[in-house]
Amino acid sequence: MSPQFDTRPAAYAVIVKEERILLAYWKQDDKEGWTLPGGGLDFAEHPVDGCRREVREETGYEARVDRMLGIDVGHWPGETQADGSVRGFEALRIVYEATVVGGELTYEVDGSTTHAAWIPLHDVGKLNRVSLVDTALRLHSERPADGKPGTEG
Repeated sequence: MSPQFDTRPAAYAVIVKEERILLAYWKQDDKEGWTLPGGGLDFAEHPVDGCRREVREETGYEARVDRMLGIDVGHWPGETQADGSVRGFEALRIVYEATVVGGELTYEVDGSTTHAAWIPLHDVGKLNRVSLVDTALRLHSERPADGKPGTEG
């Protein structure tokens, strides 16, 4: 019998302008940190559309998705569900390079992020951030042909 797990597809944007990156501050339960604008896809939503929607919701900006940089896979061990079953969780995080094409910086209301900001790239390493930020910056820098972080294309 194969292990049981839930999978959540998500799309995120790497938006870099003038040596600054657009990040959103994520806070959920007892976890928090800077992350990329983005998040889970709605049922049957194309990842490009979901990425643009999430950028708009979390930052107020309209974004053009320019290209896919790669896919990050996150996984967490099984937890007991309400029905008594134990299932792990896997996140398939599609990372795109994007450009702001309109709108103005605003904060998400009643969402999983509290605010967004343009952070100088040289300051990112000092931030409390989720691992996706480092992975996305590696993808942005390396641009692997196969879309897998840390590999050669």
